[in-house]
Amino acid sequence: VGERTNVMGSAAFKKLVKAGDFQSALGVARAQVENGANVIDINFDEALLDGKACMSTFLNMVAAEPEISRAPVMIDSSDWGTLLAGMKCVQGKGIANSVSLKEGEEPFLKKAREIHKFGFALIVMAFDENGQAAAKEDKVRVCKRSYDLLTAAGIPPEDIIFDANVLTIATGIDSHNNYAVDFIEAVREIKRLCPFARTSAGVSNVSFAFRGNNPVREAMHSVFLYHARRAGLDMGIVNAGMLAPYEQIDPALRKLVEGVVLNRPNAAETLLERAESFKGAGASRSQKADDFDSLGWSQKMSLCFTKGLDDKIEEVVEHFRKELGDPLKVIEGPLMAAMKEVGDMFGEGKMFLPQVVKSARVMKKAVASLEKFMPQNSGGRGKVVLATVKGDVHDIGKNIVGSVLACNGYEVKDLGVMCPPEKIVAAAKEGCDIVGLSALITPSLNEMATVAKMFESEGLKVPIIVGGASTSQTHTAVKLAPLYSAPIVRVQDASVMAGVCQTLMRADKAEMLKISAEQEALREKFERER
Repeated sequence: VGERTNVMGSAAFKKLVKAGDFQSALGVARAQVENGANVIDINFDEALLDGKACMSTFLNMVAAEPEISRAPVMIDSSDWGTLLAGMKCVQGKGIANSVSLKEGEEPFLKKAREIHKFGFALIVMAFDENGQAAAKEDKVRVCKRSYDLLTAAGIPPEDIIFDANVLTIATGIDSHNNYAVDFIEAVREIKRLCPFARTSAGVSNVSFAFRGNNPVREAMHSVFLYHARRAGLDMGIVNAGMLAPYEQIDPALRKLVEGVVLNRPNAAETLLERAESFKGAGASRSQKADDFDSLGWSQKMSLCFTKGLDDKIEEVVEHFRKELGDPLKVIEGPLMAAMKEVGDMFGEGKMFLPQVVKSARVMKKAVASLEKFMPQNSGGRGKVVLATVKGDVHDIGKNIVGSVLACNGYEVKDLGVMCPPEKIVAAAKEGCDIVGLSALITPSLNEMATVAKMFESEGLKVPIIVGGASTSQTHTAVKLAPLYSAPIVRVQDASVMAGVCQTLMRADKAEMLKISAEQEALREKFERER
């Protein structure tokens, strides 16, 4: 299933769509078919796009292009209205992606019957009222329950396609290492327990920890698909033009990647050590741990974080504590600067997720070494309430944010997923310094707006930080900030979260004016472009 006609997965496609250049966007779809895609996945879930209008316009244009329309269409949206708009435009049999049990059985069956009425097959995600299924047993249980409900409601089993949730492996968090094996084994069991049903996978999720290293990511996709297909996987959403045949992958790389996919001992650490050598020129120019003693103290601090040298960090922290005379100044100064460097490198694809997690552990050890010098009644660095908003069950990013904040000395209260706004308001009223809202799917942005309006009506002044794949700086400035008289800011990645929290908690007037001015400039820019 070709993934490039998806604004969430292709920056080039997104740029063309936002510019209104649908004719050029058709070229992306055509290239996917020419590169071997059997189905094209089409998605317009972007905060500032009219998803329904874009979907209708694009699908009507696709229908007039024989080279593209010979491939079936997968209408991909987390917004039910966009799925309906798309199904009205597709000739022949298409695929609707997706429905799930996350809102309960009745809404699930109602949507499934509507999709069946249009003659579409349907992707069923492995979510239920408790959230996203991660372990094999949970994936199988949710899919079998969905299968029994759907077939009893008259949905043909051959029109049911299960997506058992491909989750990111080799993140540096041990509990994530078996996610690929869980998926592969779940597919095998689902195919056995659900006759005639098909299975699908969002392949690129598996390799997100190595964002910025395309050779490693492409090898992971090929190896993952090789083993998943043998287990019975029927389709995978992937860039069809960048999928190397299993046998043609560099044998050394293939062996390393296969170890990670199949969760062999120490495989993730070994791949992380070798990943740069497959990326290309320039990988060997970074500083090495061997250079440590010859560096200045600021460089030593930087190296501890970028290389994850937790055995060296206490020595460096102690130097800065004596130099600055205040442990909080060490945290707010050199430690925050080092963590910001990590965030910048991750954003530029120069560091991978497992390295960021190691950096967070370095920070935890650094803060722990300073705690004995802090006043016992200081109450820590502050309290942060985190929640994935109502309608959204994704929490991996939020969990990483929680880990980073805890490592930075913050008290974290995690309200979980599918969190109703009333629960978030109640937690804020109980007392906290920051509220963090997470969302992956586009409809969740409306829930963020609901929370902001409720905070305003309740007279709360707690700063709100939003994050997740569907959020953006422009959407936050245009759609959220005007709803709330206290600050609402968007953070792109977990590694800078602690620094943003500190800025908002200090409520420095100059910083607040700067944030307001930046958001006002984004609103003006948006209006001009509109």
